[in-house]
Amino acid sequence: MNILKKRRKSIILSLRNYFITGIVVLVPIGITLYLTKFFIQISSKIIPNEINPNSYLPFAIPGIEILLSIILITIIGGLSLSFIGKKVLQIFNDILKRIPILRTIYSAIGQMAETLAPNKTSKKSVVLIEYPRKGSWAVGFATKENKGEISKKTNKKLINVFVPTTPNPTSGFLLMFPKDEVVYLDMTFEEASRFIVSAGTSGKQN
Repeated sequence: MNILKKRRKSIILSLRNYFITGIVVLVPIGITLYLTKFFIQISSKIIPNEINPNSYLPFAIPGIEILLSIILITIIGGLSLSFIGKKVLQIFNDILKRIPILRTIYSAIGQMAETLAPNKTSKKSVVLIEYPRKGSWAVGFATKENKGEISKKTNKKLINVFVPTTPNPTSGFLLMFPKDEVVYLDMTFEEASRFIVSAGTSGKQN
């Protein structure tokens, strides 16, 4: 009987280990597939049907929209740095800023994109905050110091912090913390992004 119990226990432990190993193997694959599907859906909306090869070919090429989106975005980024590109972009910005509702949305998104964009000072934007309760910590991105009405009403120096969700960092929460409660990390933007997307299994942690 003891031998049977030991064998049964050994089998149960083995099955449990197999199950845990399966989770460890499948979670990164699942997250990767989810993000790939998400980016394909987004990129398929960016690329017009007129220049999308999948609209003409008898068979669809998975991920071609992502490749075309990367090429298109890179070209636009390069053109925007040229003299003519800067002028065109300035005209476009001026037009949008004259439209009452769009100018508010466009300005807010533009400021957030500029703040979160990787640059030489991106290390300073990665922060650690106690959220959602004391003793629990979350990685976020400090966007800027709050100098508006909220800071004046609370009579505190507040820092605007964007806390992204896992594994989709494009959504999240805007929180405001007192300056002395925000811990600045040495992580770069890329390291923090990998850390968040991978649910804490990668990225600089020491």
